[in-house]
Amino acid sequence: MQKLTGKDIRALKIGGICAVGIVAFLFGARWLESWSNARAEVKMRQAQIDDINLSGNKQAGLLSLVPAFEMPAKEEDQKNKFREKLVDQLKSAGINTEPLKVVTSRKTLYKNYMLMSIQCKGKCKFTQVLDLLAKLNENPYLVGIEAFKIKCDKNNPQDVELDMTVSTVYLPG
Repeated sequence: MQKLTGKDIRALKIGGICAVGIVAFLFGARWLESWSNARAEVKMRQAQIDDINLSGNKQAGLLSLVPAFEMPAKEEDQKNKFREKLVDQLKSAGINTEPLKVVTSRKTLYKNYMLMSIQCKGKCKFTQVLDLLAKLNENPYLVGIEAFKIKCDKNNPQDVELDMTVSTVYLPG
């Protein structure tokens, strides 16, 4: 094996640097391409988000479709809140009811949540029942309507007797 001269060593160094440069260029080009693709994807998603942003009227319209909900409280607090809101809704619909009957069950719904029902009976017009049903989902404590019966008067079909059971959930305390 011959000894390498200074020119040969310099040529090997330059060749090695060029080889490292070529490899770095290949990986760098791929990295820059993926980076530019990622930036283009972000810009596209940002444009989609900007398209989703709604005006105040459209947003209010969508929010009106979502029922109100408030997290359950202890039994007495939940019973009072639910009953007060239900009485307000019945009054705003113009329905006169007998005193509300609270039925507490020991049925566990999910983990620590218990079911409570309120029965209400009253006489009103059919249109008032429809008004109540339309606004019932605004009650943030309402979980569901368990029973709903209306009985029409034979002489005046617009007068009805309403028998409804609605439910809420509470935390046992």
